Amino acid sequence: MKSVIVTLLGGAVLAASLSAVAQVAPEDQIKFRKAGYSYMSWNMGKIKAQVIDGAVEYNQQQVLAAATTIDAIANSGMGALYGPGTEQNVGNQTTRANPELFNNFPDVAELSGNLNQATANLVAAAQADDQGQIRAAFGQVGQACKACHDKYRMD
Repeated sequence: MKSVIVTLLGGAVLAASLSAVAQVAPEDQIKFRKAGYSYMSWNMGKIKAQVIDGAVEYNQQQVLAAATTIDAIANSGMGALYGPGTEQNVGNQTTRANPELFNNFPDVAELSGNLNQATANLVAAAQADDQGQIRAAFGQVGQACKACHDKYRMD
């Protein structure tokens, strides 16, 4: 039942976000989605350095801020940035999105829903200030990202 709800929610988010596509040129859609994913990656790196690697001293507020940022981006309607014409390079913007992504929006919506759930779990773990939970939730986010990358990201 939970996976059905996640799929339906992901589909609703994707459908709502696609309605905003007409407002953003394809070249800008690619640029904005790349920026969003880069910012998510940077924040994942902050958590990794503090909780996984221990390369930086743990600071609960910094980890919570990073987790909240990742969750906000994941739930920001990024699906709107996969509009027509963005399955290929446009202008000076290159994309690594596999064109198959654009033919499989129901699967993408499910993967997106899984990411949204994983990022929510990461925020909850950071709020609880439990490094064990943060590590587990961080792994869930990584797996959710990887699931989409493995199917729909070109090298």
